[in-house]
Amino acid sequence: MADKVLMKGNEAIAEAAIRAGCRHYFGYPITPQTEVAAYMAKRMPKIEGGVFLQAESEISAINMVYGVAGAGFRVMTSSSSPGISLKQEGISYLAGSDLPALIVNVQRGGPGLGGIQPSQSDYFQATRGGGHGDYHLIVLAPASVQEMADLTIKAFDLSDKYRVPAMLLADGTMGQMMEPVELPDSVDTLKVEKPWAVTGTQKKREHNIVNSLYLAPEKLEQTNLERFERYKAIEENEALYEEFMMEDAEYCVVAYGITARVSKNAVIAAREQGIRVGMIRPITLWPFPKKAIADVTDKVKAFISVELSMGQMIEDVKLASSCKKPVYLCSRVGGVITTPEQVLETIKKTAGGNE
Repeated sequence: MADKVLMKGNEAIAEAAIRAGCRHYFGYPITPQTEVAAYMAKRMPKIEGGVFLQAESEISAINMVYGVAGAGFRVMTSSSSPGISLKQEGISYLAGSDLPALIVNVQRGGPGLGGIQPSQSDYFQATRGGGHGDYHLIVLAPASVQEMADLTIKAFDLSDKYRVPAMLLADGTMGQMMEPVELPDSVDTLKVEKPWAVTGTQKKREHNIVNSLYLAPEKLEQTNLERFERYKAIEENEALYEEFMMEDAEYCVVAYGITARVSKNAVIAAREQGIRVGMIRPITLWPFPKKAIADVTDKVKAFISVELSMGQMIEDVKLASSCKKPVYLCSRVGGVITTPEQVLETIKKTAGGNE
């Protein structure tokens, strides 16, 4: 029987991870995600096989994740923007070794130390890999506390399925807000066989090796090509999105996370004023729901990308629409959140200029 409780977004991530079978957490405190680590510190020691370790640095934490992932266990770390930057080399090693793991980024403003208020300015870093080399992360963007929990579980499942590290990309608002959340029953993932894992052979098989170093260029090339075949399958099968009032829309707002919640109110208000506008909310930022955007491109007059950055997701909207229609930006930065009124005003200006 699922439990329904009132929780902070950060706490929902942690509890959902535990119920998804995660028994190893390595991290380092940084706002606005510290509650994830605090919750794990309280809960993990009470769970059979549970391990919580506050590492001496973000770099140490991500390399501990690498070790446990190589042994085939579900493992996670969490941080906020500057901390995620420190983890990038280790994330690249995870991707290069084809290891599943969950990395949670509850974003704050930047660049540099920035501020502790919410932001969405790590979009490029998350969707373009972030570290060195050719690779992708599966990136999921929740828009409610319920999705903070649901997409945490989804991220673990997809990561295991494709042997690709996954990132839950939220923002400080989602991490700190409280809402009712229905939590699923716990699942036992310890018995799931991972034949590639480094678990000891018991003299029943050949040794497994977890590695991202290939000295022969032909071998490294082949490994990358094989990995991108998996990426292709992810793009074809796992893109998630929500459509809102798009049936007869002449204008399309594209927004994710907290800005999608703000934009939904603006869309409703615009409809009340006779403007036929709808919204597409990407749930996976990688793979980006390109087909959903492409399918409406010939039906709408313009797109509006709403984001808490100087304009990052807007590039993916332009690419997905093949630049056939204008794409306008509605944004706030530095920790300031767009308001429904601001989004509505952008919708009205866009509609007025595209009659």
